[in-house]
Amino acid sequence: MMASLFAGVSGLKNHQTKMNVIGNNIANINTIGFKASRVNFQEALVQTFRGAGRPSAVSGGTNPLQLGLGMQVAAIDTMFQQGGLETTGQITDLAIQGSGFFILGDANDNKFYTRAGAFGFDANSSLVDPATGLFVLGKMADSSGNIPSLATIGTITLPFGQQDPARATEVVTLANNIDASATDSIARLVHAGTSNVFNVSGTALNGVGGIHTIDIVGNQATRGTFIGGVPALTLGTSLGAGGLGITVFDFSLTIDGSRTENITGLSGTSTVEDLLNGINQIAGVTATLTAGGEMQITRDKAGSDAVYNFQSNDAVAGNIVNLVFGVAPGAGNTFVSAGGNDATFVATDTFVPSRGSGPAAGPVTTTLDLVIDDNTGLATGLSGLGEGGVEISAGSAGLAATTVGNELVIETAATTHSTSINVFDSQGAKHTFTIEFFKSIIDNRWEWNASTLGNETVTTGGSGYVLFDSDGSLRSFDYNGGATAVIIDPNNGADNLSITLDAGTPGNFNGLTGFASGRHTASIVAQDGYGLGILEKIAIDEAGNISGIFSNGVTRVLAQILLADFSNQAGLRKAGKSMYQPSANSGEAVEGVAGSTVAARISSGALESSAVDIAQEFTSMITAQRGFQANARIITTSDNMLDELVNIKR
Repeated sequence: MMASLFAGVSGLKNHQTKMNVIGNNIANINTIGFKASRVNFQEALVQTFRGAGRPSAVSGGTNPLQLGLGMQVAAIDTMFQQGGLETTGQITDLAIQGSGFFILGDANDNKFYTRAGAFGFDANSSLVDPATGLFVLGKMADSSGNIPSLATIGTITLPFGQQDPARATEVVTLANNIDASATDSIARLVHAGTSNVFNVSGTALNGVGGIHTIDIVGNQATRGTFIGGVPALTLGTSLGAGGLGITVFDFSLTIDGSRTENITGLSGTSTVEDLLNGINQIAGVTATLTAGGEMQITRDKAGSDAVYNFQSNDAVAGNIVNLVFGVAPGAGNTFVSAGGNDATFVATDTFVPSRGSGPAAGPVTTTLDLVIDDNTGLATGLSGLGEGGVEISAGSAGLAATTVGNELVIETAATTHSTSINVFDSQGAKHTFTIEFFKSIIDNRWEWNASTLGNETVTTGGSGYVLFDSDGSLRSFDYNGGATAVIIDPNNGADNLSITLDAGTPGNFNGLTGFASGRHTASIVAQDGYGLGILEKIAIDEAGNISGIFSNGVTRVLAQILLADFSNQAGLRKAGKSMYQPSANSGEAVEGVAGSTVAARISSGALESSAVDIAQEFTSMITAQRGFQANARIITTSDNMLDELVNIKR
């Protein structure tokens, strides 16, 4: 009878313990980083009245006879479940997603661990937990923004308001495309000399700028002519009796061996002037009288293929061919003009590019093509300058040969593309640095020139060239004169700048490229220098890196917040104020970096809310209450039974 009383008492006491745990959980429903606890019960002592009996040959075995003496608390576990994240916007509010704890410490090397990340900076710019004054521990970066591998964990102190010294530019990075098809090479006439050229227009297709000195030798095309063998003809002389005595007046004229024109309508009363007019009606020839009175016919079109012949329609004596042009009568007797000659001009272009080194500096000699007028047969211009695209015209008068000192001179503008960026010297002063590219006479090559806008002086390595492969990838980027960098004297007391130009990896497309894209996109995309700066604000990433953002635009890692994890988080001992300390069953702290050593991420501007599940707690509260009530009934009922036992003697 007394055992049931003691069992009921144990139930009351331990269910009250469960209610205490539930009450603590609910009390911390809004405590950041709080992890709920739970109570596990187990049966207490057991009284054995009879042990178990083995089976025998004559009977079976018997079970033990035991009586339980109540229950007890087996464990109060801390449930390390992930709490939700609450955004605060405060940079130093930190939440852990995943495993791990923030490490807090004091000056005596005592360490505490917490999930509550409501941190801030104290008067000494140290990152602390303002609620306890404990320091948030991590590692400090060196002056280059690197976390030394051998750095020891300690207090994180940031240099707010301190100056960040200037850094001179050492590398300028180039990227994107230089248009292989680009041309801005507009041509203009500098000096016509004796060439008769009066107009130059168009744009050189090769896009290369420079001076074209053109030497023209040879002769212009000539026209075919024929002068009759009968002199002293006069315009008023009649063709018939009393004049030339011609009796057969019709004849034909064949032009260039393909087109035959018949001349008709002449008679004995026609005059020499009528004969001239009749011939002049034929397209392509012109008839005149010479000063000596001979009939002269000239082919209007010049050139070796421009010929003609006369033939009488009657082979007897007395026809026009016989008595005007002096050709003996006879069947098939004709006269043929002395054929003209094609132009024999040879135009040699000696081109000196305005930019270039080595083979690209020229001179480059080419032969230009003649432009022949289809109507006159004369050479009236030149083509092929700058690989085409330029029109060189001498007009209807035609080209003429040049003499020494009177050559034809034409200038083509350079095709250029420039890009600029501000660079910094050792004192932090800005200097505008410009690279200008010039299309080269060599295929897939561009010359470059480095310059500045102020009083600076480029002393070494100010020019060079970049070569591309046929697939548009970078082949090489070189300096003239064997230089390896652009050296600039800032002329302000600072050290000389030594700037290396990074155009990418040869054979790849990670820097400058040379595609025919239709437009230039090449630019200076980065430089590694900066001026004097002051730390203005910070940012914290998922790995706990604290980056300082300086007034000069530089962002550099200043420190790193470390996390700690344990083999058995449930074995940690609560130290109050949402902090934990290791115990004999938690294992030693493993300190490391979020996302690397510790499987977690740090979220800046957020806090981890309490992991208490209110619905679960209310349900547990009901079961605890019912358990308490039931155990109370055990005590009440046992008491009533004792009363009956005491009253037996009555």
